[in-house]
Amino acid sequence: FCVLGCGVCVFVVGVGVGFCGLAFMGASSDEILAMVVFVRVVQARSFTGAAAMLGVSKSVVSARVAALEAQLGVRLLHRTTRKLSLTQEGQALYEQCARVVAAADEASAAASGAGDEPRGVLRVDAPVAFAQEYLTAPIAAYLARHPGVRVELSMNDRFIDLADQGIDVAIRIASRLEGPRVVVRKLATDHTVLVGAPAYLAHRGVLDAPDDLARHDCLVYALLKVSQEWRFRARGSREVFTPPIEARFSAGSGAVLRQAALGGMGLAVLPTFMVARDVAEGRLRVLVDAFVPTKLGIYAAYPESPRVPGKTRAFVDLLAAHFRTPRW
Repeated sequence: FCVLGCGVCVFVVGVGVGFCGLAFMGASSDEILAMVVFVRVVQARSFTGAAAMLGVSKSVVSARVAALEAQLGVRLLHRTTRKLSLTQEGQALYEQCARVVAAADEASAAASGAGDEPRGVLRVDAPVAFAQEYLTAPIAAYLARHPGVRVELSMNDRFIDLADQGIDVAIRIASRLEGPRVVVRKLATDHTVLVGAPAYLAHRGVLDAPDDLARHDCLVYALLKVSQEWRFRARGSREVFTPPIEARFSAGSGAVLRQAALGGMGLAVLPTFMVARDVAEGRLRVLVDAFVPTKLGIYAAYPESPRVPGKTRAFVDLLAAHFRTPRW
């Protein structure tokens, strides 16, 4: 009966419940199947994504939703060339249908053993400096705990599309993180610091006031906006302002900027996790006078799915426990 291969159709029929004013005990299997397809369209935010999720053609998905709208006599979705959005009636129907489909997903996962030992290849993406310094230990613990999994780690300071690149879990560092079709879990917090090498500061002088930036070389992280906007508090005031920064050197890698700062090339604004050891061991100094740090979140992000794979869920849970008290 489950012609879509979505694993929930038989369960939904068997529930025999009523919602949105519809008596499901009297509904045909085609009508209930169309409601399942409708839920997947909303979750995927597109007919194409729903088709991929269900393993059928886009035309099948479109026909199912159109038939449901005709049967109910209401429009469920606003369609444009760029996105889909729910009508008021569509929102009401989705809220009710999604509960049954979610329950069906859980039942299907339990029946198929989806909660068993994670297996397969887990593809992880993370910023270069963070991966080098902090990911080896949790990945080693994960592999030891789950011998049926292989981990492939890619390192990239740019935000990439997880679904397009086939990434299961990505580590993201930002002041705020959100995006379509992505689930985000915060692992830890951090903040930026303004740093310089002792030899550089001895030669060029300590930054006593924002105006002193004019006589300093600034190293800028080209991929992160907060690194390009150095914020200061006016002396004797709560007012925060961002003086213009003339970047003597910019790079799309935090690891490269850290090395530049260590080499005495200038001042840099970097996350604490990246320079904590350097500061503790005296290779870099933190300049705190008037500088206003930016709060950062360290997140695990993974593609939105009706059923999160066990390998993904286990890895994110391990990361959350590992970074509950971060080393930096």
